[in-house]
Amino acid sequence: MIFSRKSSIGLDIGSGCLKIVQFKDIKGGYELELFDMLPLPPELIVDGSIIDSLRLVESLKELVKRAKIKTKDAVISMAGQSSVIIKRVSLPEMSEEKLSESIKFEAEQYIPFNIEDVNLDFQIIGPKEEAGQMDVMLVAVKKDIINEYLSVVKEAGLNPVIVDVNSLALENIYEINYEIEPGKNVAIVNIGASTINMNILKGGISVFTRDNAVGSNLHTEALQREFNLTYETAERLKKGEAVENVSPQDALSVMDLASEEIIGEVNRSLEYFHEDINEDINEVILSGGCALVKDFPKLLAEKIGIEVKVMDPLKNIKIPKRFDITYIEEMVPMAAVASGLALRRPGDR
Repeated sequence: MIFSRKSSIGLDIGSGCLKIVQFKDIKGGYELELFDMLPLPPELIVDGSIIDSLRLVESLKELVKRAKIKTKDAVISMAGQSSVIIKRVSLPEMSEEKLSESIKFEAEQYIPFNIEDVNLDFQIIGPKEEAGQMDVMLVAVKKDIINEYLSVVKEAGLNPVIVDVNSLALENIYEINYEIEPGKNVAIVNIGASTINMNILKGGISVFTRDNAVGSNLHTEALQREFNLTYETAERLKKGEAVENVSPQDALSVMDLASEEIIGEVNRSLEYFHEDINEDINEVILSGGCALVKDFPKLLAEKIGIEVKVMDPLKNIKIPKRFDITYIEEMVPMAAVASGLALRRPGDR
């Protein structure tokens, strides 16, 4: 570990909430430096695209001020099936330098966008069993989407130093908190307000990623429709708070229907993996706001028939006494992506 490396803020700009996490490098690991969240008004971000940049900038500025952020460097991430492509591909063995030179040519056959309209990156995973071939993780993100986010972050007074993707941030935070077992298939499933990010790891190595444009907004919208509630009141009810004229039991039965739809999307991705790889998932690690919805983790486990654990992205992180531990324990599943981003340092891979 290089202690001189400056730590950046992990900033997860979700469609329902802004999350910031910062870690300090300490001997043998990390210490929590910053942890805060701010709910966003609905419809600022839709399917990964920023619809109202002015209000998003205002919200970011509010969070920066409230959290008393000292460093301006921020690591952000992208998600969404319409703007982010992650593919594990087989390519002829070559050096990282050589692949850097030929990545556009190699990637063209795998990317469904014009290659000039995307930012490309890659990670060499290792050699394949076939001689002369290697596994490579390709990542492509539409430039116009990246530029939207970069512009908003800069307008809020921050300096974006790295752009990552949600599913890989989840992998990074999982690795430092959980034991990697060879041959074990673990699905990290992050369900936010409007997106599901899935990253399946085999022995700690990513073998399957997928984003779906479905999330816990389905719960909120169902409660709004059924009980004629405002967005804010429905959000409170979703988290188990008491709301006048609505019984908790009635709310749960409405939310169960929405949960069925979300779980259906998760199950389709898991089945696709099973058909493609012909292996079973041993465990699901759940994160995101949906993990806080009453009984959702239990219902997910029942429906998919796989053990589900709620992720603790700060499991192996030292937490100083100045933090409100009750608040952190309650909200931490929402901070998985932000925590993964907080691990990144300029210049790493």
